[in-house]
Amino acid sequence: MSLPTGGPGRRTLLAGSVSLATAYLAGCSSDEAVNMAAPTPTTGASPGSPKAAYERLMNGNRRWVTGALQHPDRDPARRELLAAKQQPYGVVLSCIDSRVPPELVFDTGLGDLYVMRTGGQAVGPVVTGSVEYGPMTSGTPLIVVLGHQRCGAVSAAYKSLREGKPLPGNLQAIVQALRSAYEQAARERSADPVDAMTRAQVKLTADALRGNHDLAPLVSKGTLAVVSAYYSLDTGQVEVLNGAPA
Repeated sequence: MSLPTGGPGRRTLLAGSVSLATAYLAGCSSDEAVNMAAPTPTTGASPGSPKAAYERLMNGNRRWVTGALQHPDRDPARRELLAAKQQPYGVVLSCIDSRVPPELVFDTGLGDLYVMRTGGQAVGPVVTGSVEYGPMTSGTPLIVVLGHQRCGAVSAAYKSLREGKPLPGNLQAIVQALRSAYEQAARERSADPVDAMTRAQVKLTADALRGNHDLAPLVSKGTLAVVSAYYSLDTGQVEVLNGAPA
């Protein structure tokens, strides 16, 4: 049976529908507000020593490997806290590879790390200056040079140097920056020369930073550690090669 147009039955149905819709939307909004208001875990005070910074970073990598991620320092409150000033506890120089983002690999958040990324961890004056910035201006106590498994940049540089065929454009600058690592890997005669070259590049870069004119005094005083490390694409684990603070 149809209801008369404009009759009380139709008005009642419409009112009921509006009430239900309002209640549903209010419930959704309430849930969203709760989710948005829930803060992410925070890493707390920035560690002031190389060892404390190193341990926090490696604990983050263990969470990454096991999937027990905290996603710390990633909410609006953290953003507002850092708006006027930052104090990262680590510097990471890693490769441009899309599979090795340091912030994820170490389960860190906003304001925790200075990050530089170049092909094969190739360095030059601008990159070196960028790495030096944190330790020299705000006392950042840790530098990590992070290479990784199956590095495309290292593989291309290895092939270019072995075959004597330059890469096009500015890619050749990466090749030249990796020449010392290539020569060291060639002397080692490894079964996997590209992997050996990657590890050599990481260690040579870390050694150069550790001993350079501006950072060496900080390392000698014990206020800075420079660590070389290698990331496994297969497992997500970071293997420390040298320089871990005692």
